[in-house]
Amino acid sequence: MSITQLLAAGGFTLYILGICSIISLAIIIERFIIYRMRSRVNRVDFMAKLSKEIETGNIKNALLLCKAANTPFADVAASGLNMHGHSEEIISNTMERAVTIEMINLEKFTGVVGTIGSTAVYIGLFGTVLGIIRAFKDISLTGSGGINVVINGISEALVCTAAGLCVAVPAVIAYNYFVRKVDIFITDMELCASETTDLLNRKK
Repeated sequence: MSITQLLAAGGFTLYILGICSIISLAIIIERFIIYRMRSRVNRVDFMAKLSKEIETGNIKNALLLCKAANTPFADVAASGLNMHGHSEEIISNTMERAVTIEMINLEKFTGVVGTIGSTAVYIGLFGTVLGIIRAFKDISLTGSGGINVVINGISEALVCTAAGLCVAVPAVIAYNYFVRKVDIFITDMELCASETTDLLNRKK
């Protein structure tokens, strides 16, 4: 079947799935680029360098190091360094808020991919059901058919289910990857916040 025949067989359901596929693919590419750009620095190496700067009292250099790293955990550390000289509670609360803000930014749009992954199959199934109903209706109106006509109508209707699976499977895989990646980011941020708090307290 040509593309035109597939679209005609699937009806409006294929157009909906096409839109979902474009949205999902755009978000997947955007999130992948963001995650890759913001995970180029190793947390252990970063904290080793940051520790040296804090221990020597070079808070300004430590902030420059955080800015150059451009990672979520570095931004969290920078928020704590900006509160240098305040109480441990204030520093800790500031970094907790920074972790929450970074987490919101990291999870941006991922819910859309998860929703598409969980609903695309049902959208395709809905199109298949409509196609089967249409096939049987055509048979009843013409008063003729046979097994060949029924099979042909059902095969065309199943195009929607296949399209739904093609949209859903990559979206589900990508969403699971996003969830795992965000969990890693959160762990790094929490560890970095804890270590930065200890370093600043020792410096008092």
